[in-house]
Amino acid sequence: MSGCYVYILLCADGSYYTGTARKSLEQRLAEHNAGTFAGFTAMRRPVELVFSGYFANISDAVAAERKIKGWSRVKKEALIAGRFDLLTDLSKRRKPVHRH
Repeated sequence: MSGCYVYILLCADGSYYTGTARKSLEQRLAEHNAGTFAGFTAMRRPVELVFSGYFANISDAVAAERKIKGWSRVKKEALIAGRFDLLTDLSKRRKPVHRH
């Protein structure tokens, strides 16, 4: 497989984790729930897969992961719910930027 998945997990504490997987999503989810790797999800188990998307190109998946990690919780929840129509509006700044 030359492609890659980007995924979002719902953690036991209610937080979201975004990552990429070159292997099967089921295997990656099992690794998170087993605490195979130290990191964000290790102390927030169990985790549940709530979103995934496949990219034929690994670099595209990594770019999507980085973008999603910068999103607000509300925007991530719109993506998880499949409300793609809301994503553009949720990208707009809520507060003006003050430049000095």
